[in-house]
Amino acid sequence: MISQTVEYALRAIVTIAQHEGQPCTAQQISKITQVPAPYLSKLMQGLVRAGLTNSQRGLHGGFVLTRKPAEMSILEVVDAVDPIQRIRECPLGISTHGSHLCPLHQRLDRAMEMVEKLFRETTVADVLAEPGSVTPLCAEKKLMMVKMNLAKQKPATTKKRPKTKKKG
Repeated sequence: MISQTVEYALRAIVTIAQHEGQPCTAQQISKITQVPAPYLSKLMQGLVRAGLTNSQRGLHGGFVLTRKPAEMSILEVVDAVDPIQRIRECPLGISTHGSHLCPLHQRLDRAMEMVEKLFRETTVADVLAEPGSVTPLCAEKKLMMVKMNLAKQKPATTKKRPKTKKKG
């Protein structure tokens, strides 16, 4: 019911939100979300144009959310990349149906309406705070955060091991 583009956009937004205001580079987001880098770059441009993210250039640059995760609905992300298509009139073009949908298309439209309502009522913060045993993209997030923190630390001096002679 949702496109791969929507799935990728939601992964990117959740990843950025998990970094709590710290800019995320396209390379970091691509690695965490497992979205191909060229596709992600194009997707991120769309999210910037939609006003959901900002991009910052430079040494400490990357993408950040324009609002707090609690202020951004899942529907906003969906609408930015691939809006849910509601059925307003007969998709088969049957003139006698017009805007009076048959029972099948009424039910399909109601299902899309429920999805739209759920996405409208769910914020990015809700997704991050969902109680349970797993956090969205958590293993990858922790790995990236650890790598980022290690990179910020001063390099440690390494002691050389004494060479041992081979026997024989």
